[in-house]
Amino acid sequence: MTGQVAVIGLGGMGGGMARALLDAGHAVTVYNRTREKAEPLERAGAILASSAVEAGTHADTVLLSLADEPAVEEVLFGELVWQLRPQTVLIDTTTVSPSYARTTATRLAASGVRRLETCVMGNPAMAAAGKLRLFVSGDRAALDTVDEVLSALAQEVRYLGEAGRASALKLALNLLLGIQTAGLAEATAFAEAAGLDRELMLDVLLHSGWRSPVLGFRAEFMQRRVYRPAAFRTALMHKDLGLALDQAAAYQVELPLGHEAATRFGSAIAAGHADDDAAAVVEVAPPSKENRR
Repeated sequence: MTGQVAVIGLGGMGGGMARALLDAGHAVTVYNRTREKAEPLERAGAILASSAVEAGTHADTVLLSLADEPAVEEVLFGELVWQLRPQTVLIDTTTVSPSYARTTATRLAASGVRRLETCVMGNPAMAAAGKLRLFVSGDRAALDTVDEVLSALAQEVRYLGEAGRASALKLALNLLLGIQTAGLAEATAFAEAAGLDRELMLDVLLHSGWRSPVLGFRAEFMQRRVYRPAAFRTALMHKDLGLALDQAAAYQVELPLGHEAATRFGSAIAAGHADDDAAAVVEVAPPSKENRR
């Protein structure tokens, strides 16, 4: 069995992954800025740390599940990195840009910490059940040393190659997710404007060839009109679309649908839905033409 695993960041995905590791028999230390998110895991057998440094200092493997690049800067480079033992494996599941991922790998090299950049596919329930799909890039040798950890988390683990590739895949998939979710919201708005009942329209979708696991998952939120607890927060969707758009500009690739989707999720945040599931975009009217100028 792999040694001590520290899980830092216990949102829906991080908390679910910590639960799966505990269920698989791993020794797990957890830390989250908001203590109450860690307490159920403590009751399930995890050791509750008072800081990221305390969680990571004695760990063989550190799993990061943070919100964004500033959080990585604060937690990893502001507190943690120089306290980790050389050869510690860092499984970083935070969604960041490919450019930032490559820079992070370079910055960590001097510390001896081995980084596995990890694109996580799934939702919090799948995380808790150990049924995620993981696409990993970075230190190939480190991948073999944490095989038991990754196997506890995922039904599939695939290695993609050099740093930046897992982040690129994650942003490409979340770009598609954002566009599809915004499109579903728009189709629902059209149906309601035509006098159709939302529940009818979405029920037809859920029992038709148009259904997909992704659209079905968001459609169920829209049917219930209840968006918490969120599986993927609107604020994070908007953040990931922004990362994809910024990186696309560097690649000189046009993403007009991505721009439109980002605008829609920005409107949802402005309307107070930042912490709701991204499906809440259905509750927000699209911005007027005047506001787009």
